[in-house]
Amino acid sequence: MDEDKRSMFHEGHRELQDKFDGRALADALEKRFRYDALEPDEIALIEMSEFFFLATAHGKSVDCSYKGGPRGFVRVTGPTTLEWPDYDGNSMYRSLGNLARSPRAGLLFIRFGEAPARLRVNGECELVETSGVKSTIRLHADEIFPNCPRYIPDLASGTQSPNTTEDGDIGPKPRWKDMPGLAENLPGNDPHR
Repeated sequence: MDEDKRSMFHEGHRELQDKFDGRALADALEKRFRYDALEPDEIALIEMSEFFFLATAHGKSVDCSYKGGPRGFVRVTGPTTLEWPDYDGNSMYRSLGNLARSPRAGLLFIRFGEAPARLRVNGECELVETSGVKSTIRLHADEIFPNCPRYIPDLASGTQSPNTTEDGDIGPKPRWKDMPGLAENLPGNDPHR
């Protein structure tokens, strides 16, 4: 990560990281998994997605929306740039209204099934007038962060993740907790340490 880039964490994050002995792990995860540009696996996930979740906020107006369309409706147009059309909706304009006033947004892409994946893409949006749709939203990403998919269920088979337990068991150790640079930074009370 570029040393001049701002941290993903604000004071509230830091207070909880310190309270629960998680700062070292959070910093290691940010250093290892925060990308400066979209990688081929992330581009494929985005461009094959039929949906994503969009989080926006302006003042007290906070909104999380499901955005869907045919595969390829979200296009990667540059190393850190995504675009998607604003399809016909219910005329409330909660997401677009928030973006018009506060352009910061968070996108969450999830792939269900045998090879689950999860990707967060955060950045600044602009509304672009285009023909055929009301507008296109262009996001300039400054936080690209794939993260652990271990709790994602397999919706096709109707089975929960093998990492989700009902009896309070901690479940199997995720592979990332053994990675160099991360394993030694697990909190002291981590059940997989």
